[in-house]
Amino acid sequence: MNKIYLIKEDYVNTRLDRWFKKNVSDVPQALIEKNIRKGNIKVNNKKKISSYKLELGDEVIIKNLKITPNLTKLKSEPYKATKKELLFSSDIFIENNENFVVINKPAGISVQSGTKSRRNILDILRDTKEFNGFSPYSVHRIDKETTGILIVAKNRKYAQLFTSLFRIRKIHKIYLGIVLGEFEKNQGTFNDDLFHFDNDREIKTKAITHFKIIDSNSRYSLIKLTPETGRKHQLRKHLLLHGHPILGDTKYRLSNKHFPKKSTLMLHAYKINFSISGIKYNFLANPPLVFKNFLKEKYLKNSL
Repeated sequence: MNKIYLIKEDYVNTRLDRWFKKNVSDVPQALIEKNIRKGNIKVNNKKKISSYKLELGDEVIIKNLKITPNLTKLKSEPYKATKKELLFSSDIFIENNENFVVINKPAGISVQSGTKSRRNILDILRDTKEFNGFSPYSVHRIDKETTGILIVAKNRKYAQLFTSLFRIRKIHKIYLGIVLGEFEKNQGTFNDDLFHFDNDREIKTKAITHFKIIDSNSRYSLIKLTPETGRKHQLRKHLLLHGHPILGDTKYRLSNKHFPKKSTLMLHAYKINFSISGIKYNFLANPPLVFKNFLKEKYLKNSL
């Protein structure tokens, strides 16, 4: 018995093999290639190569194919949002339209599910009324403990669009951070080589971030950060390298005796702006109460 799948807008320009893994079974690439060669997987009743880009209205025809999924690649069940999480989620939306949302992400929630934590913002959004009839697509990430602005697409077309805009640096972000110590300069640019490991291989990448001190005292500084590049943990690594780690950072920090205990990472994605089809979008996310209270407690003024 044949199964026929009609390609809708969300999967236009998607490779045939990637579509198959997403919609039929996440099996090894070699098994997909084998069945394409045998004619068990066709498009519009014609043989196509695995890299064929699907078009709107294409019919993918799969013959009576018995495939045992690769169990090591099977995804775990999506995280099921609690009633409490769905209740608070109604307050985090800054923008909600038919193509994307902008939210003010709280601390302690990953953007996507991982090996260390199943709880994630995408699965929570999936159960909200704002995503009724839509699927959430990740287009960028912020760290689990970082708060603030996060864009989530509602369809594949806009997911691809935002991914492209981020890649060509047409989306501009501003962060606020509370860091240890007082800077010698009120503004400047961090231009550093940052290192990370891919398996056992050390990889060096260039990272650039512009900074401006908003207010400071002898112990703390409130800093505005505008990243030009988008490296993993870029802001946190920059600030540690320059001797001013972000308050509450348990990974990129100085020795314990110089580092006051703070349960919350004081890094907030504050603003984002971009243009789509000539329309300019500007969004702002207010820092969480714990961030504001610390500024007040330490007599630091947010004059943005």
